[in-house]
Amino acid sequence: MVCVIYCYRVNINSCLNVIVMNAIFITIICLLIFTFFKKDTFKYKTRYIFFAHTLLTDCLFLIMTNNLLLLTYFKVTMPAVACVVFCVLMSELTFVTPLTLTAMSLERYVAICMPLRHGELSTRRRSIHCIFLIHSISAIQPMINVSIFFASVPLSFYKQHKLCSAEILIAHNWQRHLRSAINQLYFLIMVITIVFTYVKIMAVAKEASSDRKKYSSKGRTTVILHAVQLFLCLIQLWCPFTEAAILPIDLQLYIDVKFFDYIVFILAPRCLSPLVYGLRDESFFLALRHYVFGFVHPVGIPVYISYWF
Repeated sequence: MVCVIYCYRVNINSCLNVIVMNAIFITIICLLIFTFFKKDTFKYKTRYIFFAHTLLTDCLFLIMTNNLLLLTYFKVTMPAVACVVFCVLMSELTFVTPLTLTAMSLERYVAICMPLRHGELSTRRRSIHCIFLIHSISAIQPMINVSIFFASVPLSFYKQHKLCSAEILIAHNWQRHLRSAINQLYFLIMVITIVFTYVKIMAVAKEASSDRKKYSSKGRTTVILHAVQLFLCLIQLWCPFTEAAILPIDLQLYIDVKFFDYIVFILAPRCLSPLVYGLRDESFFLALRHYVFGFVHPVGIPVYISYWF
């Protein structure tokens, strides 16, 4: 679930800090996206396609949350129907990043544990199909919510102007329980997948030769980084439980907790991708330095066989 920021009850400096951080990371993400599209080699490798997909969805998500933050702070209302569309898209994007990270871990599993089939399974076409599947799975929860919402509210509701919030889609209290159940199912599946890939890579690392063991060890490190980022993304699925428990006790504490959840569990994980993977991958970093900062390598930009070590 997307945590809603009641910015008008939060210190203005905190709001400005979030807006500035969003702007900085959106700029960095845009530079990485520009680098991806400038280098044709990246467009045919699964790990870079998934990485670019994560960057694009995170950039869109940060722009939307930043706009929602501004609208909430200045108490700007919008037509209810526009808010519904806005919240459905944000709800879908909430799941896209953790699901893509799970797919990236599976790609590392195939590369290390099934190297002979990696070229067959990790193709550009299969990557695009996987991205469509990720968006389809991510859309399940918001589509269920919006279907119930459309069947529950009168037509006059859509003519009203509302202060936009993700809670606008909740027409019945039992929808919160349904949403929580779907979130927990997603959480369980993704955690099992990450643990499975880590265990399998560990098994290969123990049995591998010295050269292969070094490669497997680096792949294991990559999966651990995916797991840390995925853990932060998935914690946001549990935020509503703590927030709902705090709301009856203290409204200001509730708002402070929501603000903290937004910074740590929504903003932070989406900032890790460009900082960790964009700079750790040697070939991508060289391309970034060449295209964005104008550094010219004497023999062009080499394409290293790099695996986000």
